[in-house]
Amino acid sequence: MTIPYRHPLDGKMHNYIPDFLITYRTKNNTTRAELVEIKPRKQSIIEQNMSSKERAIVAINYAKWDQATKWAKRNGLTFRVITEADIFHQGGKK
Repeated sequence: MTIPYRHPLDGKMHNYIPDFLITYRTKNNTTRAELVEIKPRKQSIIEQNMSSKERAIVAINYAKWDQATKWAKRNGLTFRVITEADIFHQGGKK
């Protein structure tokens, strides 16, 4: 699927394609579908010591993810971003 979004730096419309569409059965035996994006944590959170280039990457990602969240909701799906903190989580606090 292709999700249109407005690029925050050039103001033009671009297309975003999430990494995965996953459909699974929950422990309550209901079917659930999610759009999933996998990104390094540093590309998903603005931090104080980031360069302007790194901040721009995060801003672009936020624009994509905002539209993906809305698109998913309209289509009965959920959208989420997974980082290494989620993949390598070993219990306890993240």
